[in-house]
Amino acid sequence: MKDFKKHIVWQKSMNLTDLVFDLYEGLPWHQVSELKRQATRSAISIPSNIAEGNSRRSEKDKHRFMEIALGSSLELETRTLILQRRHWAPQDETVQVLRSIEEQQKMLQSFMNKLKV
Repeated sequence: MKDFKKHIVWQKSMNLTDLVFDLYEGLPWHQVSELKRQATRSAISIPSNIAEGNSRRSEKDKHRFMEIALGSSLELETRTLILQRRHWAPQDETVQVLRSIEEQQKMLQSFMNKLKV
């Protein structure tokens, strides 16, 4: 079994997860509690599915887990856009998270395109 921790796509997803936790850490709980729960779950889901997909033998199975990770990144993007629209977080921090999400989505798409499904 390959070591999933060596994959850049997984490493970048862990960095994204850190950014999301950092973003929500200093925000008023009463405004963002549910959004925080959902966003952090989505963020955690990305590297988790990349890791699990890497354990699969068939490229079809790997592809499916990358699709799930991509879906989680889209959920996270939506939740970050809501946070941005409501002006609940500093603009520069939400922009940084959104850029990281976009990079993650491109990497996942590229990874999926390389799989022979």
